[in-house]
Amino acid sequence: MDAPLPRSEPRRNKGFEETHRELIETAVRLISEKGADALSIAALARAMGINRTTIYYHFDSREALLQAVASWATEELSKGMDVSISRPERAGHISRFVLENPELIRLWIDGFVDGGDIRDSYSPWDELVAGMARSFKETGQDIDAEIYCVMLLSSAIVGPRVYKAGIRQGENNDSIVARFVKEHQRVLKRDRLIPLDE
Repeated sequence: MDAPLPRSEPRRNKGFEETHRELIETAVRLISEKGADALSIAALARAMGINRTTIYYHFDSREALLQAVASWATEELSKGMDVSISRPERAGHISRFVLENPELIRLWIDGFVDGGDIRDSYSPWDELVAGMARSFKETGQDIDAEIYCVMLLSSAIVGPRVYKAGIRQGENNDSIVARFVKEHQRVLKRDRLIPLDE
C-alpha cells in the first residue's frame, strides 16, 4: 500500500486563520462600540459565543489581542500608501477610517506616540520617508523628509478626528472626508509633490 500523500496545508490551519481573523474583527467592533478599556478575553468570548480557551489559543493575553487589533488598524491605514488607487482615494480612505473608528484610532495613537519605534505602529514608514526624500530631491527642495512625514501622518490620523470632535461635531463624515482630501491635495501641490493639474 502506498503511503498517503502529505497535505500541503493541514485543514486546521484554514480554520485557525479564519477564526483568528474573526476574533480580531470582533475585537475591533467591541472597541468601536465600547472603547478599548471594555475589551477583555471574556467579553470577546461572549461576543463570539466561544470558550475563552479558544481565544487563548490565538492570543496569550489581552495585551497580545490589543496588539493584533493595532496591527489590523495599521494595515487599514497603510492602504493610504496603495499606489494602485488615486491619491485622493488614498487620503479619503485614511480620513474615513479615522472618522468611523474613533476608539480604535485612540488605541492606535497610544501606540504611535508612546515612544516606541514608529515602524511598530506604521510599518510602511521607511517607504514613505524614502519616497518623500526622492520627490524632494527631484524638485530641488531642501525639505527634511522625516519631519515632513511626521507632520503629514500626524495630520492625516489626528486631523479628521479633532475636526469632527472639537470643531464641527455636526458635520457628516462624507463632507469632512471631502474637505480633508481637497486640502491634502492642495498641500501636496503646493509642495510640488504632485502635478498642479492632478
